[in-house]
Amino acid sequence: MGQESANQTWVSGFILLGFSNDWGFRVFLFVLILVMYLITVVGNSLILLLISLDSRLHTPMYFFLSVLSIVDLCYGNSIAPQMLAHLLSARKLIPFHSCVIQLYVSLALGGSEFFLLGAMSYDRYVAVCHPLHYTVIMDGGLCLGLAAGCLVAGFLNSLMETVITFRLPLCHNVINHFACETLAVLRLACVDISFNKVMVAISGFLVLVLPCSLVLFSYTRIVIAILRIRSTQGRHKAFGTCASHLTVVCLCFGAMFFTYLGPRSTSSEDKEKMVALFYAVVAPMLNPVIYSLRNKEVMAALRKLAEKLR
Repeated sequence: MGQESANQTWVSGFILLGFSNDWGFRVFLFVLILVMYLITVVGNSLILLLISLDSRLHTPMYFFLSVLSIVDLCYGNSIAPQMLAHLLSARKLIPFHSCVIQLYVSLALGGSEFFLLGAMSYDRYVAVCHPLHYTVIMDGGLCLGLAAGCLVAGFLNSLMETVITFRLPLCHNVINHFACETLAVLRLACVDISFNKVMVAISGFLVLVLPCSLVLFSYTRIVIAILRIRSTQGRHKAFGTCASHLTVVCLCFGAMFFTYLGPRSTSSEDKEKMVALFYAVVAPMLNPVIYSLRNKEVMAALRKLAEKLR
């Protein structure tokens, strides 16, 4: 006990190691991330604008898409600006309270996004398998309830994980990451972190496995329903309503499963950085691109807005 106390350090802030000390690589990464961040902000803001202006997009599917865009905007802003500033800084410092807030907000929004993807898969299931009752089942109350439930679940899960992470005594304040991330902070602990690892696994189960199970259930029923459609055109139309969502699901769930459930190796920290970078910057940028380029209704709303601006 005395040895542990002697090794403990009072931490008022953290040093983030980031990616590399090579200046050229950091400048390249700065430009690349800045471009993707700007696309994220413009793309998701445009999605929100189109949904609000075009009455044809006032449906449950686009309601969930608008919530997803808000989550992506907030998530990107919780990490990308600080990461851009640190790429051009010699010392990458973050105060203790800012680190806590960043971890909490990023975990909450990330978890909320997975739950939202699960809710969106249920929406697609109802649309394909029960088209005549779609508007009755997916009414405003259910949509609001599902969206609120996804956000509450994400923020409560994040609160639990953040509290147990920062209650640990820390031996030093150097985080081998570009942001405050659970696994990276846990490596600073002076004590056994077996309990925390179990809680992270439980958190991963709640955030990943439960929504993924709903996605698998929904799309199994959707595939069965599509196969029952006799006309090729009808099958393409039914699958077309799900293609964008399914693409986003594969990207987001695939990246996070790789991070938390994939095999560990000596380079696991570098892998975590790359996957975290993908999820923090690339995925929020791709979501509006996928939903716009692969969606005729969104493209029609975009052309209508362009004509008005002319």
